[in-house]
Amino acid sequence: MIELVVFDIAGTTVRDDDAVATCLRAALAAVDVEATMAAVNAVMGLPKPEALRQLIAGTARAPVLLPRLQTIHADFVARMIAHYRHGPGVCEIDGAGAVFARLRAAGVRVGLDTGFSRAVTDALLERIGWRAGSAIDASVTSDEVPRGRPYPDMIEALMARCAVRHPANVAKVGDTPADLLEGSAAGCAWVIGVASGPHRLTELAIHPHTHLVESVRDVPALLGC
Repeated sequence: MIELVVFDIAGTTVRDDDAVATCLRAALAAVDVEATMAAVNAVMGLPKPEALRQLIAGTARAPVLLPRLQTIHADFVARMIAHYRHGPGVCEIDGAGAVFARLRAAGVRVGLDTGFSRAVTDALLERIGWRAGSAIDASVTSDEVPRGRPYPDMIEALMARCAVRHPANVAKVGDTPADLLEGSAAGCAWVIGVASGPHRLTELAIHPHTHLVESVRDVPALLGC
């Protein structure tokens, strides 16, 4: 029996429109690093300091920029907060809120986890109106645990907050390989990839999963809720 579903945020339950990639690339461009969209998509889902580190590491400017990683990440955070507070088109993936309500009505807890920091996540959740105890049960961000994706720490933290003891009672839903690897590492019984982010289902299929669906709208029926 599923007791908890852990959803990713940007690209899975919130419409992204490449905002994360745009802000990552802009933060790098500000320090004279050009990152291709393909390179950025390859690190989607990771904690954003780690994503930036990987994007910088292979460049000629790495020796100069890696010691400044915290400052570069702070620039990214400021860009994301500004976008989520004031940018156009910030909204839930069609039907996401209804999915949360349907699961919670069936007695299933809903958690959110993300590669964002808490500051970015709170700005986004406030804009969308997803508050813990109303639309969702809990959220965990990558800077609140020792290790972000692909490690299981965020899922384990959500299990503790939601009083769920066994990963066999947990489903993980996300739009990136890092999400699928995280769910697999946590031992989730259901590891579900969705095609609403930067990766097609054929790209997700090579990573650990139990199911692949087009959208979060497909999740309740898949879980029998």
